[in-house]
Amino acid sequence: MIIDFKFREYPGLHRFFAELLKEDPAAQALIADAAFVLPVPLATERLRERGFNQSALLAKYLAPGRVSHQTLWRLRHTAPQAGLDRALRLRNLQHSMAVNPSMSQAIRGSRVLLIDDVMTTGSTLKACTEALLEAGAKEVNCLVFARADADSRSQ
Repeated sequence: MIIDFKFREYPGLHRFFAELLKEDPAAQALIADAAFVLPVPLATERLRERGFNQSALLAKYLAPGRVSHQTLWRLRHTAPQAGLDRALRLRNLQHSMAVNPSMSQAIRGSRVLLIDDVMTTGSTLKACTEALLEAGAKEVNCLVFARADADSRSQ
């Protein structure tokens, strides 16, 4: 189901996965405490390819009305992370994320919650977190639906 959601254009599964996340008291607390709820952004090319951002769908369902889609930017198109080992994933995403300059002041001193669907090595969340902390966020937490095997190389 996760692969269908992420790669095979079954975006409706986000409700099912988000409901499961909402049942976790720790997830509820992270959502409630966040000043900003941000989906991990996709590159424009990848968004066109897929037709949706699965992380944005989860975020919107988890925190309706509180999701900011234009705060965190993916600066460049990167190779797909699937199939890359940890070292290549980290290198692939270096300097690929930034905070929208018009949002820098608002982010400064705030608690941010990043939403992603699947974490493998954590390199995407690391790149996003670094950009947010550079912009002055006080705290960045991450909420993911699934944790993949870090040695996984396939979809």
